[in-house]
Amino acid sequence: MQLDPTTQSNYFEIETSHVSFDWEIDFDAKIIKGSAGYKLKVKTDDVKEVIFDTLDLDVQETKVRGENAEFELKGKHPVMGSALHISLPSGLKKGDEIEAWVKYQTSPEATALQWLGKEQTQGKHFPFLFSQCQPSYARTMAPVQDTPSDKITYDAKVTSILPALMSAIRVSPPADGPVHDGKVVGKDSVTYVYRQPVPIPPYLLALASGNLVYRPFAPFPNKQWTTGIFAEPETIEKAYWEFSEDTARFLAEEEKVVGDYRFGVYDLLVLPPAFPYGGMENACLTFLTPTLLTGDRALVDVVVHELTHSWFGNGITHAHASHFWLNEGWTTYMERLLQHFIHGPKHRDFQYIIGYKALKDSLEGYKDTPRYQRLVIDFEVGEDTDEAYSSIPYEKGANFILHLERTLGGLDVFLPYIRDYVDTFIGKSITTQQWKDHLYGYYQKHNPEKVKALDTVNWDAWLYGEGTELPVKMEYDTELAKAAYDLASRWDGARNVDPSRLNFKEDDLKGFDTNQQIAFLEKLQDYPPLPGTLIALLGSTYQFATTGNAETRCRFYGVALKDPQAPDSKTWAADAAKWVVGADGSGVVKGRMKFCRPTFRAIAKADKPLAEKTFKENRLSFHPIAAKLIEKVWRLDLFPW
Repeated sequence: MQLDPTTQSNYFEIETSHVSFDWEIDFDAKIIKGSAGYKLKVKTDDVKEVIFDTLDLDVQETKVRGENAEFELKGKHPVMGSALHISLPSGLKKGDEIEAWVKYQTSPEATALQWLGKEQTQGKHFPFLFSQCQPSYARTMAPVQDTPSDKITYDAKVTSILPALMSAIRVSPPADGPVHDGKVVGKDSVTYVYRQPVPIPPYLLALASGNLVYRPFAPFPNKQWTTGIFAEPETIEKAYWEFSEDTARFLAEEEKVVGDYRFGVYDLLVLPPAFPYGGMENACLTFLTPTLLTGDRALVDVVVHELTHSWFGNGITHAHASHFWLNEGWTTYMERLLQHFIHGPKHRDFQYIIGYKALKDSLEGYKDTPRYQRLVIDFEVGEDTDEAYSSIPYEKGANFILHLERTLGGLDVFLPYIRDYVDTFIGKSITTQQWKDHLYGYYQKHNPEKVKALDTVNWDAWLYGEGTELPVKMEYDTELAKAAYDLASRWDGARNVDPSRLNFKEDDLKGFDTNQQIAFLEKLQDYPPLPGTLIALLGSTYQFATTGNAETRCRFYGVALKDPQAPDSKTWAADAAKWVVGADGSGVVKGRMKFCRPTFRAIAKADKPLAEKTFKENRLSFHPIAAKLIEKVWRLDLFPW
């Protein structure tokens, strides 16, 4: 098996099975200080050392079997960081277990840790900390063998002056007890204790600390797991309303298809706006962007995606970054399969239609680096995998699995295979070849005639193919998109009509949900750019230019700025620049990369100096991952430092 190209650890010789963290959060210094204790399992005879990944950690002391141990922190690789080598006693044999311990502290610039000033929170009274370890930034939070091939259990003690959450089950104090255990929030320290008994990849280590409160959701009948939501006090009622109706129902529906939920607790945490993703599937505690709080539950289906990761990603995990599509392609496919069962097959196809626009944009964006258009990317050792982050593993992967489902004969044939896939690999880390071998093996055993169908699949084109088109033209039911497409056609046809004769009105969108509005705006982007008068009318008639729904606002700017040379483009660029950093009056930075990256890209094409100035002035408000990728907007060297 190919080794993980993103790690310097020797996980193939000795692997971590459990870690015990003891941390103290220092908001003033913006560091975490403490220690990590390791239970290690020897995989080869006579292993001489254990090597952990670190990045910008201050390692102060190490021990093995309770005794001081020699260690060396190697030179810093620009992507992988500094390998921590700790000497082990001689004579170790395969199967032996040994304990190690490291005292250290993080750097204020740790990529995984986003420190927010109180002004960047909803309440504006206390600072905030949250982590983002995916894909390989756990090494900036702790010395770890930072590869999804090595799954670990963990326990943790976290001392903080603000409530602290982790991707684990809370042992004490109880989540539904007094806020901060009855102590003074922001002043008194409380030690929070957590336990994660289910092995998870290191990228699922997660920590958040801020002025947070909890609201449990109603118990779901005949289920042992619990669900609930954390948020700042100023947001908790809105967040509770948005997600309380559907979260447990979604989880129960998923269990019908893939089996029992294993983590015991499924809570949500609504983070401040700087969070760079729509959601992050941290075990037991999904992190969510506040851009989902639309007040109409229009975007709650993001939770379906994140909870699906409990089986696909958190459960069955990609062995390393080259096989990331196994996580996201399967999860996106299953998310849409749940739409089929919850809302009907037309809704499932509609999600593929919406996703196809993002896929096409991503494929076009990688024309200069076509290897990133592949599903399986053979990353070089030390390559920055963030460079390849896009919609491709999600959308191309989901379409590939949908193609397999159709090729094999539909859901009646495919659903039993999905259940067997989960039962076979849950708790393991696998490669694409292992998945493919299992797929063939399943049908060879249960339905040999279907092997012939699998042989018709162009595997190389799907897995390793490049280009801006899928290997197979996918057909979807367009019924739910028809009204949106018809309205877009009306606007396209209005470009040469006397403005006084136009009859567009707000009621045009009556009955449209957010997804249909998205489909409408994305279809408009398929037409030639609209003239300035129509763009202004579009923005005012449907309130797209002022809406608080980031999904539609972002896509409206895609329409408004399609022609960067248009007379009004700089005006719209200025409007978009205010919105993306919260200077439009909302006070909210749109830190979610789904919105900030394409918006900065569009602004840069229309007014490059404005894009540069806006970003430079607001760079520290974005998560380091988002900031790094914004700096490489459209591969244009927009920001030269």
